[in-house]
This record gives sequence, C-alpha cells and structure tokens, in this order.
Amino acid sequence: MTSKFLRIFLGAAVLFAISALAQTSSAATPSSPAAAPAASAPAPVPNTGTKVGAINIEGALFGSNEGRRDLEALGKKFEPKQTELKSQNDELESLKKQLSTQQDKLNEDALGTLKKQIETKQKSFDRSVQDAQEEFGTQQQEIANRILTKMAPIVVKYAQENGFGMILDTSKQWPQSPVLMAGEGVDITKAVVDIYNAQSGVPAPAAGAGTKPAPSKPTGIAPKPATPKTDAPK
Repeated sequence: MTSKFLRIFLGAAVLFAISALAQTSSAATPSSPAAAPAASAPAPVPNTGTKVGAINIEGALFGSNEGRRDLEALGKKFEPKQTELKSQNDELESLKKQLSTQQDKLNEDALGTLKKQIETKQKSFDRSVQDAQEEFGTQQQEIANRILTKMAPIVVKYAQENGFGMILDTSKQWPQSPVLMAGEGVDITKAVVDIYNAQSGVPAPAAGAGTKPAPSKPTGIAPKPATPKTDAPK
C-alpha cells in the first residue's frame, strides 16, 4: 500500500512540477524601460520536439546519489523499530506455539486466557507494523518530493535540448501503467540521474558505488515482518 501511494504521489508531483517548469520556460521575460522594442525581441521558442522519451522517475529519484544516501540513512533510523517489531513477532509466535502444543492439556480458563493474550498481542503487533510503515512512507515521500523539485528542471531542460516532445513515466509496469514497453534508446533515466549527480555534488554511497543503472524501485522500504495468522489453532 505504501509503494502504491508513493507512486500516485510521485505521479501527481511530477505532473505538477514539470508542467509548471515547462510553462515558466516558455513565458516571456518581463520588459523594462530600457528594453528594446517588442518587435525586435525574438519570441520564446516552444518545445517543438517530436521524439517520445521515457523516464523511470521513481528509479531516478531513489537511484540518484542523494536519494540512495538519504534512503540508506532512513533505513538506519528505522533499525531500532525493526528490532522492536521482530521482538514482538517472536513473542507472539512463542505464544502461538505454546497454544498449539498445550491446548489439550490446559483447562478452559487457562486456554481462554492464553487465546485472549494472543489476540491482544496480535492486534498490538499489527498496529505497530502499520504505524511503522506509514511513518516510513511519509518520510520517504519527503525525500522524494525534495529531490523532485531539483530534478524536474533537469528533465525539462534535457527533453527540450534533445528534441523530446513527450516524456512518459515508466515507474510502474504495464498493465498498471499505459506504457507497454520502452526501449533503452528512448529511456533518459540514466542521463538525468548522471546530470543530477554532477550538479548535486553528492558522492555515490560507498556500499553502492558503481555505474549500475538506477533501480526500478526504491530500496529500503518500511519494515514488513511476516504477520502471524490471527486465528489460533483449535
């Protein structure tokens, strides 16, 4: 759910940011008293490119050096929460194992108490997992939004300079996306990431330094421990 919401958020943010930038780039420069007559000033040249390009905007954001660095830091920030969730999960599994092996030996009151304890801890665990995922997702979106505001002008400029009249987002796979396929020849993801990395000045993270293409999905997604079944054995 977090990943789906993130893609919706990114899609809307990209559309808004790039549309605004495209409009700004085609707007006329305000005149001043000393400016030359309007007739002698060339009109802004609209983007007349005819090529169709593709960019995995999600992969570009989180595949950039800055995105990788910040996601890695976010993952480390959530390590204590992962440890806490694992401890809760282990305790819950231990109680379920106890119920499975001892339910024939326990009296009715003890059996009811154990089942109630499992049910309470299960609800607490599920709530903790959901809260952690939502908190992680919110902070992940903040990272994406911050990088996007700086990357969007690069996408627009690159498209205009290279004759692209349309750029499609391939963050999602067909049929979730209307893009059935996009060959490497039209994909500008790596070019945009390379330009962004050079402008940002953020070095590649030591653990992931290299020339691999930007990942299709961000790494370091919120901790998702396996949720134990809620139905206790009968």
